[in-house]
Amino acid sequence: METPEELLYSEEHEWVKQEGDHVRIGITAFAQDELGDIVFVELPEEGDEIGADEPFGSVESVKTVSELYAPVTGKVIEVNEELEDSPEFVNESPYDKAWMILVEPSDRSELDDLLSAEEYKKMTDEE
Repeated sequence: METPEELLYSEEHEWVKQEGDHVRIGITAFAQDELGDIVFVELPEEGDEIGADEPFGSVESVKTVSELYAPVTGKVIEVNEELEDSPEFVNESPYDKAWMILVEPSDRSELDDLLSAEEYKKMTDEE
């Protein structure tokens, strides 16, 4: 299962890509594999404030509805609106086409609490 080395990961199965002053967030290949075929994605609006470890949206699959948990606190500055019409991108391309939100973090030290790719792989191997 793909776990890109350059990303950080949350214990709730979100990935974080640092891009200058912002972070791009999505769900991991492990998460989408566990959920099955994604049929709907609900995301916040641009300008919304999100809090670390708090729900910021949800994904619905043929099996279940699962909340998305913010890995950092900050302001949503961009939302991947393509997921509204093409939720299957989450299954097809979780690290590329299916990014969910771009956030301006308010406390960059929260990134230190996230897992490296190696730590995330170890955690998911135990599940």
